[in-house]
Amino acid sequence: MKTPTPPASLRDRQREETREQILRAVGNQLEQGPLEDLSFAEIAKDARVGERTVYRYFPTKEALLGAFWAWMQSQAVAPPEPKPRPPRSLPRIREAIKAPHDAGRPMRILLATDAWEPQVNGVVRTLTRVVAELKAMGHSVEVISPDQFKTFPLPTYSEIKVAIGVYEPVQERFKAFEPEAIHIATEGPIGLAARRICVEWKLPFTTSYHTRFPEYVSARLPLPLAAGYAYMKWFHKPSGRLMVATPTMRDELAGHGFRNISSWSRGVDTDAFHPRGPDDPDIFAHLAKPIFLYVGRVAVEKNIEAFLGIDLPGTKVVVGPGPQLDDLKAKHPQVVFTGSKSGDDLAAAFNSADAFVFPSLTDTFGLVILEAMASGTPVAAYPAPGPIDIIPNSGAGKLAHTATEGLREACLEALTCDRKVVRAFAEKFSWRACAEDFVRNLQPYPEPEKTRFWRRLRRLARVRRRRPEAA
Repeated sequence: MKTPTPPASLRDRQREETREQILRAVGNQLEQGPLEDLSFAEIAKDARVGERTVYRYFPTKEALLGAFWAWMQSQAVAPPEPKPRPPRSLPRIREAIKAPHDAGRPMRILLATDAWEPQVNGVVRTLTRVVAELKAMGHSVEVISPDQFKTFPLPTYSEIKVAIGVYEPVQERFKAFEPEAIHIATEGPIGLAARRICVEWKLPFTTSYHTRFPEYVSARLPLPLAAGYAYMKWFHKPSGRLMVATPTMRDELAGHGFRNISSWSRGVDTDAFHPRGPDDPDIFAHLAKPIFLYVGRVAVEKNIEAFLGIDLPGTKVVVGPGPQLDDLKAKHPQVVFTGSKSGDDLAAAFNSADAFVFPSLTDTFGLVILEAMASGTPVAAYPAPGPIDIIPNSGAGKLAHTATEGLREACLEALTCDRKVVRAFAEKFSWRACAEDFVRNLQPYPEPEKTRFWRRLRRLARVRRRRPEAA
């Protein structure tokens, strides 16, 4: 008697459960040994499935790693608990390496990124502004981003689209553009495909570290930080330079064994974000003062409840979308949630506030900090990467005493800051300086090797096209 076929929904659920078993097994394997020793046979044994099943779901190691990292990102919805870290000696950082090229010479620069418009976050704002500055400086820039591929929404973050089937199209983009310098901005599927191409073709490239996903994931899953950092170290190991935004982030990554770390500053548009003038409206005039503002994604890893839960005078205002928006609205009815704002509306929100509150413990910089300061609005934050590198001795904000206590006091003390001093501090940051930093950190293919490589690749492509005709 033939076994009845389970309903489609049940089959889908079974497939998803098997897929997750395999990805959890990958995490277990990374905990036990280096990524280079990752074995399909051991993964199958750990997941309690056949080895052929693992290959059916993930035909290559690159596909497996790309799916593993996307899955880890999808679980990143809880902030890590701050853990005391014993002091340890940091390995030497090669900060003094001089760029082996003329940073002022126009180049063909290829940027591979899994974060791009229409996503709204600090990574996308940084990359889009840097690309605009690079073009204004005379460079030719080719961006490979998710909007050029088929995508699926990342679970729990539907606004983030994950590209699929990218390897061959990315390879063709490399061949068509023939880049002189390559930068891989993210560790997702597009970044993984670009990395594979660079390693296989022996092309020099650089990477950057924008988001602390290992911390997000370890708080959500029974996976240690070592599993996330094993992937990240493997990903960035062949990079000529790993660009980071702050000294704190540099030291933290060095402590995890990363190498070739270089500084890459951030900027702010001081024209778009400016203090409120005498003729500009106060969009919060109808609310009780003072106004304590948060701008950013409304998600658990942003630690927003640390801000919403403290007792402050006046009104708390939250600007931004995110998966936690409805839950926080219901839990904090006294807080004003405006949803997304952009352009002049966003600038008005910044300059109409009395203090900007940045409660995140997991960002690597926090671009909104500079946007608030450019608006003349002082910032209150925890002493985490980003705030701890920007705020001390700036006169533009106040830090809490620790990573868990003192945010209320910092908020109240921020109200005493001179808004003119706050604005003057922000004016020291520019996107042009950020772009110039980026170019200095690039690792272009040196002449004449570059010309010979792309010429050989073109010749090989012509030979392959002729072979079917000769047959």
